[in-house]
Amino acid sequence: MPDLGKPEILILLIVILVLFGAKRLPGAARSLGQSMRIFKAETKGLRSDEDLLVPPAATQPTLPTTGSPGSMPTAAVPPVVQDQQAPPLHQ
Repeated sequence: MPDLGKPEILILLIVILVLFGAKRLPGAARSLGQSMRIFKAETKGLRSDEDLLVPPAATQPTLPTTGSPGSMPTAAVPPVVQDQQAPPLHQ
């Protein structure tokens, strides 16, 4: 991407001044500044919330990495017993 020199920046400022007008530029700049402050505060809040929820990596318990998922013990499943005296579904 080409570097912007002084002439290019001056042309951009003139185009912005023509598009928005001298009366609207201070309000637009103020609004942009407020939006940036709100965005910055929200991202800072999200980071602090995340820090509270996630403990540091050194204190997190680790799962064993040896073995394959197929070699893990499984619980016995009881057999399904059907009731012989159940009423018919459709009458």
